[in-house]
Amino acid sequence: MRLDLRLAERWIKPQSRVLDLGCGDGELLAHLRDNFAIRGYGLEIDEDKINDCVARGVNVIQQDLNKGLGNFADNSFDSVIMTQALQAVEQPDKLLKDMLRVGQQAIITFPNFAHWKTRGYLFFKGKMPMSEALPYSWYNTPNIHLCTFNDFEELCQQLGIRILNRLAVDDDQQRSFLTKRFPNLLGEVAIYRVSR
Repeated sequence: MRLDLRLAERWIKPQSRVLDLGCGDGELLAHLRDNFAIRGYGLEIDEDKINDCVARGVNVIQQDLNKGLGNFADNSFDSVIMTQALQAVEQPDKLLKDMLRVGQQAIITFPNFAHWKTRGYLFFKGKMPMSEALPYSWYNTPNIHLCTFNDFEELCQQLGIRILNRLAVDDDQQRSFLTKRFPNLLGEVAIYRVSR
């Protein structure tokens, strides 16, 4: 399992209710169910990934995140997770508010567009960067709202969202003193836990 997922799991309470937005093949939910006895649901749009979820025994609903979470009542979940999908939704600010309407806390991970390799790629090649965290070309990327640690924290401030925790991992999926000290420059993936 990716390090950002392993780090995010530390904020999930055993036997809690979890909603995973853009849950992919259900790996995280299956892991949380098997190791923490959570009761979870995943939202996914890709039919092949939905089939993978079903094969894992993960409760999954086919849904486009751009349509919001209106089919869920306020405070339906203890935690709402969205890993590596914030940058791919049409209105990240509205979805973030909706996540905190249906959940007591939200755990979000996203690729940091201010990472030093991304900056260097733009500087030296003059082209939109490609990396493990950003594996698409500019013309076929699902990423429409790339952001940085600073951008995300500014958005949270504007929306009155409290940042409870922030972690950064580098391009080798490692945490270090330097990624903690300079997350916007050295953190390739951002990991946040936020609440109202």
